[in-house]
Amino acid sequence: MATRPLKVSRPGEGPEVAVAGDHYRFLGAGADTDRSYMIMEAEVPPGGGPPMHAHSREEEGFYVLDGEMTFEADGETVTAGPGTFLNLPKGSRHRFENRSGGPARMLILCAPAGIEDMFREADGKEPP
Repeated sequence: MATRPLKVSRPGEGPEVAVAGDHYRFLGAGADTDRSYMIMEAEVPPGGGPPMHAHSREEEGFYVLDGEMTFEADGETVTAGPGTFLNLPKGSRHRFENRSGGPARMLILCAPAGIEDMFREADGKEPP
């Protein structure tokens, strides 16, 4: 028998934060996954995306749903459209940017969970 209840996030549901001009909605946070992973939906406007950075503890996966995103990781540049998946190993210096003229949307998965706390702090929101 499971130790936690089933987690269901329907369209438009879930805690939301805005960081660096991008909009993120948590679909499953660490509290929902025994801290094993976090998954969120990102809406990135044209010109949006974070500066170059690296994660010391998380693997980070991206799945582009709509639009087009440009990823830079460890000296490599990848333009990704709908249906494209990228995984960045922990320690990888990376950034992503919406260089297209329209909005982009993607799923971002981080393992282990915990980075969602940084997103909430950056937005000034308390954990749910």
